[in-house]
Parts: sequence; structure tokens; C-alpha cells
Amino acid sequence: MGLSYRLFICFLLWGGTELCYPHPLWLLQDGARGPVSSPQPVLVECLEAQLVVTVSKNLFGTGKLVRPSDLTLGPEHCEPLASEDTADVIRFEVGLHECGNHVQVTDDALVYSTFLLHSPRPVGNLSILRTNHAEVPIECHYPRSGNVSSWAVLPTWVPFRTTVLLEEKLAFSLRLMEEDWSTEKTSPTFQLGDTAHLQAEVHTGSHMPLRLFVDHCVATPTPARTTSPHHTIVDFHGCLVDGLSDTSSVFRAPRPGPDTLQFTVDVFHFANDSRNMIYITCRLKVTPANQAPDQLNKACSFNKSSNSWSPVEGTDDICECCNRGDCAMPGLPRRLLPTDQLLMSQWQKSPSRKRRHVAEEADVTVGPLIFLGKTSDHGMAGWTSAAHSSMALGLGLVVVVTLTLAAVVLGLATRWHAVSYPVMCPVSVSQ
Repeated sequence: MGLSYRLFICFLLWGGTELCYPHPLWLLQDGARGPVSSPQPVLVECLEAQLVVTVSKNLFGTGKLVRPSDLTLGPEHCEPLASEDTADVIRFEVGLHECGNHVQVTDDALVYSTFLLHSPRPVGNLSILRTNHAEVPIECHYPRSGNVSSWAVLPTWVPFRTTVLLEEKLAFSLRLMEEDWSTEKTSPTFQLGDTAHLQAEVHTGSHMPLRLFVDHCVATPTPARTTSPHHTIVDFHGCLVDGLSDTSSVFRAPRPGPDTLQFTVDVFHFANDSRNMIYITCRLKVTPANQAPDQLNKACSFNKSSNSWSPVEGTDDICECCNRGDCAMPGLPRRLLPTDQLLMSQWQKSPSRKRRHVAEEADVTVGPLIFLGKTSDHGMAGWTSAAHSSMALGLGLVVVVTLTLAAVVLGLATRWHAVSYPVMCPVSVSQ
């Protein structure tokens, strides 16, 4: 078997189906490796009779290091070579026919296949895991005949962090908060004129750092997004358009963190609608935290004093499209109107979702927000009216009792004064 060979490797999660895109890997003649353009989580060398696998301890690219005891190679679970705890990599060196490696003969090559398995286990008495179970298939292709040049081989793969980002589902949330943002609001009731404090979050888990954006928000009288009437709060990929009216609705800056975005909305109700509640549905999405905000990924508020839009982060020019009402990137189809978007439940298939800068998105609803004081309110308003009547009756009884007690005390005081100080009348005596 000659030293000429070709190497193919592809990162996959359990059940993953994503294909890979090419990254440069320099393989030179006689098994030597040239410079690599960027550090890779796994490097494989297919030698004449041996397979060498080098795994970065920062396998997931998140800064959480994997333990050598959690990594094995092949169906027979071969363990890695012993290494110092301070080492940055973990190495496997096995024969092509060891560790249960599978060999397949094709028309033009011998294919040796195996897999690198990361199976994390809880540490100590803990019952939690901070990294994912993952399997990395590995194949070494050796030509059966012919001559192969020593040009660099370009295997097709996706970086592991990208695979994690696309395969694992993110947990989005939208919550009502107290005025100081410290805790979640315990009561959903508001008076007209109050301000609702909303906090959008995403739980990233073992993902690479992500930045959260509110792409679109709409208020409706029911949880259904297609309900009429409706009022748009955020539009055009992150423009808080509700702030254009006579309100104080804004995104809060700076953020508490890249995975959290807070904003305020002056509460309202729908005119000519008997319902005393609204629901707010927002489309949340994330991008890599190191990606600069742009027209499709932004959080812009309208500043009435300067009569201009300003972003939570990024340059001011990304908000200029909020005035035009068209924030589509050049070369992309124009964004649908909000009403059309609500009627189309296939937003997940839109072209913008397939762009690499949008990793994941979801629609999240918060509500109901219940308003007190409307004349048409039958539940809360009736309860409030009864409470006010009971309070008035109670105050009346207190006044009556107080006046009665005052009269009794005054009467007793008068009698006590008469007994203590009797009136002396003059008496004339006849001689």
C-alpha cells in the first residue's frame, strides 16, 4: 500500500443531516502536514499502516474543555494516549485494522472508516452535563491503483461549532418584568398609561456565543397572530415603530448581555373592541455574537428629541432604513408587509432564514396583558366596582360609629363635670 492517499472527514451530531463545506487542510507527501489556515477541533493523519487523530480539548469551540476520559475511538472504544493535564490536545494512534475499524473495497479505493466518540459523564456527585454527546465519523481513502499528486487535499466539513448551532434547538423566551427589571412581573394587570417592561432571552447551552434580536412584534386581542385587529410594535427587522407615536417605547441600552434584549412598550387597548386584554407575539432570532449588526439584525429605537433612529449597538446607518420602511439587504427580495407575514405561517422557509448569518429563530408570545378601568370590562371592572362600593360602605359605617362614640363620650363628660362641681345657689334666712 503506497503512501499516497486522500482524506475525507465530516462532522455530524446524532441524527444530523447537514452537509459540510470545504476548509483547507494541507497534506504533503510522506505523511507530512503543512500549515493549516486556522486551528481545527480535529486533525486526522492517514499513514501507511496507522491512523493518528489529534483532538483539541476545546472541541466545541466554546471554551469548555473536554476530558480525555470522555473520548474514545472506534467500536471497541480505544482510549487516547496518556498526556499531561496541561496539554491542549488529545491524541489517538491506532493501526488501520485496530479498534474495530471497518474496511470497504470500492472500484478505485480502500476505505477505512471509524468514528471519534465524545460521551460526557457527570463529574463527581453532580447530575448535570455542560457539553453535548457527539460522534465524528472518520474515513481514510487509499487509492487501489494509479498515481496521486501531492497537492493539498481539501476535505469537505462543517466546523463543529456550526454543526452544534444548526442542529441543537435554542430555547427562546419573552417575559413581562417589573419596573426595575430584577424579577418577572407577578401580575399581568395594567392601567392605561402604564409601561410594560418586556425581556427577550435565548438559552444558548453549549453553543458558541450568540446575540439576540427582536425581528418583529405584533399585538393582538387573542394569542392567534392572524387575529384582527392588530398593532405592529417592532417591524422592518428590528425597528421599534411603536415609538414613532406619542409613546416612550424604546429598546433598553446597553444590553444586560448579548443573549438578552429588553424593551418597553406603553400599554394600549384596541378601540371599538370589548376585550380588555392583548397578547404580544415576537419573532426572535440570533446571530454569532462576533458578527456586526446590520440592516437585517439590529435593535433600533426612535429618538424624538433628535428626530432620528439610534441602535442599541452598531453604527447609526443600520437604522436609516427604518424611515424608508424597507430594510432588505441588496440582492434579497423585498420584505413582506406585516399583515402579509402574519397570514403566512411559512416564514421559516423564507430566503433570509437560509442565509448563514441567521442561525435560528422562533415566534414567542407573552400575555394576556389585562387592562383595568375600561367601561366595557365585565370581569375585572365589575370586581373593581364592587370593591369600591364595599370600601365606600365601610367608610360610611366607620363615620357613623365614630360620631356615635363621640356623642356618648361627650354626654358622659358633661355628667361627670356636673357631679364634680355642683352649682351653689344663695339661701335667705328669716329672722
